[in-house]
Amino acid sequence: MVSRRKFIHQGACLAALGAIGTPLIGMATELQPPPDLFDSQALDLEFWIKPRTITVTRPQSNEKASLLYWKDGEVIESAYQQLCHLLRDVNGRETAPIDPKLLEMLWSTQAFIARYGLNQPIEILSGYRTPASNQRLQEAGIPAARKSLHLVGKAADIRLAKLNEEVLGGLIRSFRGGGVGYYYRAGPRGGWIHADTGLERTWKG
Repeated sequence: MVSRRKFIHQGACLAALGAIGTPLIGMATELQPPPDLFDSQALDLEFWIKPRTITVTRPQSNEKASLLYWKDGEVIESAYQQLCHLLRDVNGRETAPIDPKLLEMLWSTQAFIARYGLNQPIEILSGYRTPASNQRLQEAGIPAARKSLHLVGKAADIRLAKLNEEVLGGLIRSFRGGGVGYYYRAGPRGGWIHADTGLERTWKG
C-alpha cells in the first residue's frame, strides 16, 4: 500500500508537471523543473525532513514574520503561537488555535516553489475568523460559508506573488490535504486561493 506521505510526494511531482506550462503573473519566462523534480527519495530527505521555516505577511495589519516552527519532527510551541497570532481574526481581534496541518500545507507550498528560485512570503488575506466576522462578510455579499472552516482555524485565504490562481491552487491541490477554492478577480493583484484541511474538494468562487 502506498503511504500517505509517498502519495503526497507523487502528487507534488505531478502538479509540477502541470504547472510548468501554465503562465505566471509577472514572469517573463516559464519556470524550469529543478534537477531532482522526479526523485522522490530526494524529496523525502531534502524536503520533508528538513527544519520548516515559513514566511508570512498580513497586508491588513502590515505584519510580516519568518518563523522556524518545526524541527526534528516537533512543532516549536513559541513559533506556533506566533503563527496563530498572525493568522488571527484581525477585524474581530481574536486569536484561536490553527490546525497544524494547515501550517504544513502553507509551508510545503512555499518550500516547493522555493525550489524554483521563488522565495516569496505567503500573503494571508484571512485565517481564523470569528462567527461575527463571518456573518458580516455574508451580509456584505462576500463569499463566506455559514459553516466555514475559517471558524475553527482550519482554513486560510492566501496569495503568493508571481503565481496566478491556477498555478497556486493546482500546487496546493496536489498535496491532497483538503479543500481548494479558486477565487478569480480582475485587477493588478488578482484573486486568491482558499486552502483548508477539510474534505478534498475544489470549487470556483
